[in-house]
Amino acid sequence: QVQVVESGGGLVQAGGSLRLSCTASGLTFDAYYMGWFRQAPGKEREAVSCISSSGSSTYYVDAVKGRFTISRDNAKKTLYLQMNNLKTEDTALYYCAAERYYGDAFAYTVRRWLGARLTYWGQGTQVTVSS
Repeated sequence: QVQVVESGGGLVQAGGSLRLSCTASGLTFDAYYMGWFRQAPGKEREAVSCISSSGSSTYYVDAVKGRFTISRDNAKKTLYLQMNNLKTEDTALYYCAAERYYGDAFAYTVRRWLGARLTYWGQGTQVTVSS
C-alpha cells in the first residue's frame, strides 16, 4: 500500500526555521510530482509549493516565495520543505501529497497542484509559529 508520511513540524518563534520531510513508499517515487499544502484552523486548505518528478522545476505561492525552499531526494524517496524566516501566519497543519507525472509541461502540473488534484496524501505535520 502507498504510504505518505510527513515529519519535522514543531513549535518555533517568528524568524526561526524548520525543515519538513515527507517519505513516500509503495510507489515509484521518481515518477511522481510532489507538493506541500497547509491548512490553518477555520481556513481552507492552501497550496504552498510543488516540485517536478525530477526535481528540476519548482513553484511557490507568493506568501512563501523567498522564504521556503522545496527539494527532493529521489534516491531516499523523500521530499523536503525548508522554511526560513517563519511568520505567525505560517502556522498550520502541513500536508505532503503526490501525483503521477506523465510528461506534460510543468505549467499543467502547477495547475493540478493549485487545485489539489493529487492522489496520495499524508496525515500532516503541525507547524506552530509564535510571536
